[in-house]
Amino acid sequence: MKLLGALGARAFGGMKGRSLAFRLVLISTLWIAAALAAGAFLLTGLFRDYVARNFDQRLETLLDGLVALSEVEGGGQLTLTRSAGEPRFDVPYSGWYWQIADAKEVVLRSRSLWDRDLKPLRAEGGAVLRYDAEGPTDQELRVVERAIQLPGARGRFFYQVAGDKSEAQADIERFESTVGWAMGGLGAGLILAVLLQVRFGLRPLRRVGAALAEIRSGRAERLEGDFPTEVTPLAVELNQLLDHNAEVLRRARTHVGNLAHALKTPIAVLTNEADAATVVAGAGAESNFAETVQRQAGLMKRLVDHHMARARAAASAKVLGARTELKPVMEALCRTLERIHEDRAVAVTCECPDGIAFRGERHDFEDLLGNLVDNGCKWARRQVFVQASLAGGRIRITVDDDGAGVPADQRAKLFQRGTRLDESTPGTGLGLSIVRDLAALYGGSVELEDSPLGGLRAVLELPGF
Repeated sequence: MKLLGALGARAFGGMKGRSLAFRLVLISTLWIAAALAAGAFLLTGLFRDYVARNFDQRLETLLDGLVALSEVEGGGQLTLTRSAGEPRFDVPYSGWYWQIADAKEVVLRSRSLWDRDLKPLRAEGGAVLRYDAEGPTDQELRVVERAIQLPGARGRFFYQVAGDKSEAQADIERFESTVGWAMGGLGAGLILAVLLQVRFGLRPLRRVGAALAEIRSGRAERLEGDFPTEVTPLAVELNQLLDHNAEVLRRARTHVGNLAHALKTPIAVLTNEADAATVVAGAGAESNFAETVQRQAGLMKRLVDHHMARARAAASAKVLGARTELKPVMEALCRTLERIHEDRAVAVTCECPDGIAFRGERHDFEDLLGNLVDNGCKWARRQVFVQASLAGGRIRITVDDDGAGVPADQRAKLFQRGTRLDESTPGTGLGLSIVRDLAALYGGSVELEDSPLGGLRAVLELPGF
């Protein structure tokens, strides 16, 4: 039973009310319990009837033997030619008795009755009566009675043979105990078989789940391996779904790229024409029209870049298998931005443990982190520090600078598209807006806090592995 419990605990491990394995085991257990209970009830009932019939037949046999030993003498007196043949008839109050009575009184009785009598029911017409009665010592007796007309007798004699029912009841109880243990062992074996069947029978489904986890983590692209006939169609359909999803993503990216390319060309033409118009008008008489075109064309370009990033992220954020290792991307970005801002001697350092991976596309992570680090470099005096950590499946990245910082009541404005609090440095005002939108598409967030270095800290949270 301990082995069954251990296997049951392993088989039920992780099973919940909505688990297929739990339902299969529960239904099988209920059915086995009901079937075994019905079987035990039927077997014990049949055995009880068999024992009762056999006991009655035994008593009737003794009664027939008692009749065969009876003889009526010349004076009409009834005698027995010899002993009835059952030793317990001679033991006082043994529970086995016989008695012969006429219409008025008891004529003969067994020594086991001693000085007590059995009360006959007065059977009629030679019929055999079978009934329960109370014995001399409050025993529960089974009595067989029959009225017999012997040759030479003036009237009929009523023959009774009684036996203690406790013997038959003991046989029934032993049989019920045996059946109970047998059915219990059989039920335990059947439930164990069900547990093993469910555990090993559903293993291909667990393999499918593990394969999907591999795809989601980026370590595989398709469901690979041999599956049973029943599971193969599921694996085929999942692979086709993955292929379709990848094709839809590829087409979406192509359409976005085509749209961006189509828009960038007229924007570039407008910008060049505006620059040419400005030169023709002269430095002292710059055209208001040219200035307006330049400003609006620049805004259009920034908006195209912004919405391209959002469309790309929206298409890839929910794709299975997207995975980006943080450390090499962070180190490359820090080196690149340090070179870009080398004229200001800003040191950009980063710290990231090995093995941390972002659940998303590499270029999206580069946009997220690149905008934050670039902002830090623009406003830092001498130092920008980037640090990454992983806890509870969430990546936390902090970007600290030692600049002047931003008042707490002004930080929310930085996330508004096109808003800039300081025009002294070049920029579009879209960087933090893009970071916020991209992070939200991946189920992440970005916040601004005070930095331990004295400036501003950007805290970026993203889903990890």
